[in-house]
Amino acid sequence: MPITSVTKDAESLTMTVVADFTVTPRRLWDAYLDPRMLERFWGPPTYPAVFTRHDGYVGGRSEYAMTGPDGDVSRGYWEWVAVDELKSFEVRNGFANPDGTANPQMPSMRMIFAFDATPNGSRVSTTTRFNSVDELEKLLSMGMEQGMTEAMGQMDAVLADLAAFAAGDGTTTQVLSDTQVRISRVVRGDPDAVWQAHQEPALLRQWLLGPDGWTMPVCEVATEVGQTYRYEWEKLDGEGRFSFTGTLLESLPPHRSVTTETMIGTDGPSTTNELTLTPVEGGTLVSVLITYPDATVRDTALATGMTDGMESSYARLESLIG
Repeated sequence: MPITSVTKDAESLTMTVVADFTVTPRRLWDAYLDPRMLERFWGPPTYPAVFTRHDGYVGGRSEYAMTGPDGDVSRGYWEWVAVDELKSFEVRNGFANPDGTANPQMPSMRMIFAFDATPNGSRVSTTTRFNSVDELEKLLSMGMEQGMTEAMGQMDAVLADLAAFAAGDGTTTQVLSDTQVRISRVVRGDPDAVWQAHQEPALLRQWLLGPDGWTMPVCEVATEVGQTYRYEWEKLDGEGRFSFTGTLLESLPPHRSVTTETMIGTDGPSTTNELTLTPVEGGTLVSVLITYPDATVRDTALATGMTDGMESSYARLESLIG
């Protein structure tokens, strides 16, 4: 069990949980910043978490759901208040409604995560600040302390999984629900360089090509919210031309962008693609959350070999900027 102390202070309205690990501070930090790792320990064993959004920057937001053994779902959110990379971050943590909005019927709290090097590895101190004694007692009575203890008890196994933190493992696909899929890859290069490679047509034409043997003759990029983009590809011999278009819904360089996507010339439904760039050990974690209209469309898209095509593209991107 990594937890070394739990201190509750009704006078200061805080609870502080301290846990020690035999890993570097970088790896411990990345475990919280990488949603693939965080969701393996944020919820207790019987209530695993799935993060459908996870921003590691001031003003960002995280959204997650924990599902119990009987199918009951508890939803939550983080609002990112402060970030001091590799040292600490602070979030407002609260309960959420099914649509992701804050549940005003339940209390929210501030959580400060502080990371320190120790002689044997690293330590994370999690201090929860409550708004009142009543809210502190209410949340403790709901099992908050036990839940955190059980959740953090899973961290040793997660941190020991060295392969999960290695750059170069390729593109991974996680089916999060009937309508959502997360595509992830660590790309060697900093977030600024990765962001620029997603914005400049001259760079996009060099890497966003899918399998070998394709070109990108049309690359019209949306740079401001509300603008539309258009991408077209064809084989080297000029055959097989196809294209996509969509609208830029959100843009926060160099962290996040959200677009719609529709295949031109078909009556197929559109998707929503959320791109998030997070600095981690070895480079930048590129995560794309794709929301489909239903499971059938999701499975049809995955069956096209989409993951392999994205891996080919990301490998080119890495060689271009790494």
